[in-house]
Amino acid sequence: MSTIDTETRTSGGIAPVVETGTATGIAPVPETRAQRTRGAVRWQTRQAINFWLKWIMVILAYVFLHAPLIVVIGASFNGGGEYAAIEFPPVSPSIEWYFEIPVGQFESLGLSFALAALASLSAVVIGVPAALGLVRSNLPGKALIGIVFRSPLQIPAVVSGIAFLQMFYLIGDTTGFYAQGGFIGLAIGHIFIAIPYVVGTVVAVLQRFDHRLEEAALSLGASPWRTFRRVTLPVIMPGVYAGALYAFMVSFGDVPLSIFLTAPGYVTYPVELFSALENDFDPSILASGTLVILFCLVVMIVVQRVVGLDALLKIGGTGKGR
Repeated sequence: MSTIDTETRTSGGIAPVVETGTATGIAPVPETRAQRTRGAVRWQTRQAINFWLKWIMVILAYVFLHAPLIVVIGASFNGGGEYAAIEFPPVSPSIEWYFEIPVGQFESLGLSFALAALASLSAVVIGVPAALGLVRSNLPGKALIGIVFRSPLQIPAVVSGIAFLQMFYLIGDTTGFYAQGGFIGLAIGHIFIAIPYVVGTVVAVLQRFDHRLEEAALSLGASPWRTFRRVTLPVIMPGVYAGALYAFMVSFGDVPLSIFLTAPGYVTYPVELFSALENDFDPSILASGTLVILFCLVVMIVVQRVVGLDALLKIGGTGKGR
């Protein structure tokens, strides 16, 4: 630090006084090598603790998510005749229950896949135009319309199931056509609960959409339809993919709504399993559940190889996930 010259008045006159160091006249004490070493050790210790804590949290999360699946798959290979509860790990490994799966479970599984596919496709057809209208239009009451499209997420599924059941009874008493207990009634209910997922994901993309892309296409002579098909749609496709995937999963696994709309011959797979477990434990349920888990795993692997999960689940507005 530079030398500071000051003057002080003494009884004999004015004499120069020289101060060095800090303003208080005390020079800073340099950090010793031992202190630097201890600081580096503490920093490395904290880094190591943070590293292992992160890995422990990740492992615990994976165990929490996958432990039920592992138990179901492992228990499905337990043979040795009927038993009243899940036995894991298997006492006598066998695949006998895979040959004892009732035909009704396969029929219910096919119905659930058909309903989920129809619900997700219909949700895309209805949800994409709805999202475009909510984001880009100047309709009066647009906020209220958005609330209506999000209402299936806010209403408990049990309440929705009862409401649909009563509505179908009222329509049946008037027209003679009762939709409950058939494919049409189930499809209407599943489309109702699937639409909000597509609307939500596509709206999230459109709110971050760069309108200059469309302006550039229009200025180069593209028609509005061609601009939508070649510019807008590819950018919002990640949101459409994500919404359709969520809609499919919600429809396929739904119980609270479907249980009010099913009838003999039109029972979804989750309701079939729920009814079987409610009445009596059947080990074949574990076997059919394992087949569904493996099928979903194969589908996810194929999707990852063909499209890429990052493109499916990315809902940003840049379109770089394609």
